[in-house]
Amino acid sequence: MRARHLVLLFALATVVTLAAAPAAAQTEALRTPWGAPDLQGIWDFRTITPMERPEDLGDQEFLTEEEAANLEQATVDRNEELLQAAARRTEAGGNVGAYNNFWMDRGTRTVSNRRTSLIVDPPNGRIPPVTADGQARQDAVAVRRGRPAFGPEDRSIGERCILGFNAGPPMEPRAYNNHAQIFQTSDHVVILNEMVNDSRIIPLDGRDHLPEHVTQWRGDSRARWEGETLVVETRNFHTLTAFSERQGSSPDMVLTERFTRIDDETLLYAATMDDSSTWTQPWTFEVTMFRTDEPVYEYACHEGNIGMDGILAGARADDARAAQQ
Repeated sequence: MRARHLVLLFALATVVTLAAAPAAAQTEALRTPWGAPDLQGIWDFRTITPMERPEDLGDQEFLTEEEAANLEQATVDRNEELLQAAARRTEAGGNVGAYNNFWMDRGTRTVSNRRTSLIVDPPNGRIPPVTADGQARQDAVAVRRGRPAFGPEDRSIGERCILGFNAGPPMEPRAYNNHAQIFQTSDHVVILNEMVNDSRIIPLDGRDHLPEHVTQWRGDSRARWEGETLVVETRNFHTLTAFSERQGSSPDMVLTERFTRIDDETLLYAATMDDSSTWTQPWTFEVTMFRTDEPVYEYACHEGNIGMDGILAGARADDARAAQQ
């Protein structure tokens, strides 16, 4: 994690150097041999900017330079404070919690334009209200998560290592493993997420989507170029995809992602969720991704993962005790 912070400082210095190069040379360098915009590389999408604008910021769309600097410094200070803190034992019978801050890798900076939220539409920076159907799906998830698990299907697909948290789609900054690597050919693009090493192989050849009844964990994606922007449209989602499970979206959701190379070191990623059975309007968020020389690390989610065994064994033990009473 410390190494990644050093890599980001080096990347910023590189941007300054590139600014002095002729514009034509930079543009030519950012194209593939077949003439398409070159999006290839490993991209870091960590940020401390929240998905939704904090309510206490009201209509404030952007942070000032000073506010952003203070927020970033506060993050650095908090990380150092937690790193140096004395170890504490869990009280008997208490909640052991999750990972401590050592394992987190959220980054230490805001998005480049200092927005107060990743959401750019609606203008209030908040996820739109849910519909009655959307609320019912969210309530059903809460019921499953609030009682002992009847089976593995009651736990999230992240816990079951089927898909990984921030990998989505859409990709969204989370607690760690916020790297994605992009590969291109003339007729395909591949997006490899560090989280659970999840790969999306997306056709660029104009083929039709799969039939509506054929749903997939990551949905069915098709890509096209709109000028300098790669547009990826995904539909046919499974009802339990990582994003859907958390927000209650339906298999009817259409996700539109846009990838635009800003310069040698920067990629702008935007994602629009359109699902009228879940939200009262479509909504869009944007993330600044920065090129890094840091590798994509293996994320061996299943290896040594005994959490599901423990959860189900504990639930069945509770069932047995209840039956004896």
